[in-house]
Amino acid sequence: MNGITVEAQMMIRKPLKEVFQAFIDPNITTKFWFTKSTGPLKKGKTVIWEWEMYKAKAEVHTIDIKPNKLIATRWGTPSTLVDYEFKELSPQNTYVTIKNYGFTETGEELHKTLMNNTGGFTTVLDGLKAYLEHGIQLNLVADKFPQNLQD
Repeated sequence: MNGITVEAQMMIRKPLKEVFQAFIDPNITTKFWFTKSTGPLKKGKTVIWEWEMYKAKAEVHTIDIKPNKLIATRWGTPSTLVDYEFKELSPQNTYVTIKNYGFTETGEELHKTLMNNTGGFTTVLDGLKAYLEHGIQLNLVADKFPQNLQD
């Protein structure tokens, strides 16, 4: 593994507990990211996230949870580590940082993975912001790769 880390970050104008819960509770997360989950994130447990529009699934293992501070997971193919870090900037503002690391790819394959993951996690945070701050489901993940996209 190399020491490369993908990072995406965003300030969300909502209280820390609400933003943290949006990643734990699939009833909220499905409003801005994946379409199905086998359950909430819990330390030591594995859930399956689905993106039905892409017929894609991922096993997500939660390594650690520090309430309102950190969610540490391992997921993907090949699997990598993904940490979600939360920082209260004020009672109504939370800063979220997603860090993805533990890549095994090299060369052009690594470059493509880094670009895809950076864009993907940025899209997730953009969707989270719209949903929590304005109650709008932008369908960003669903629209990222439309079915009728031509090469």
